[in-house]
Amino acid sequence: MKKFILKSDFITLGQFLKATNKIGSGGEAKFFLFNHKCLVNGIHTQERGRKIRDKDVVMVDQDAYVITYDS
Repeated sequence: MKKFILKSDFITLGQFLKATNKIGSGGEAKFFLFNHKCLVNGIHTQERGRKIRDKDVVMVDQDAYVITYDS
């Protein structure tokens, strides 16, 4: 499982996908989520505005990330 360091209280799923180089721009998030398996804490989601916070687990296709807050 990979670790993703969060610098603020939360990040949206669309921003997360861009930060992890899954997409090139925020506009691609909607199409990416429609065509790929994405789980947040074990729940399938297609909401690009979904807030991801400290200790959440995000799985995109076969890549799993644990979110860690670092102030």
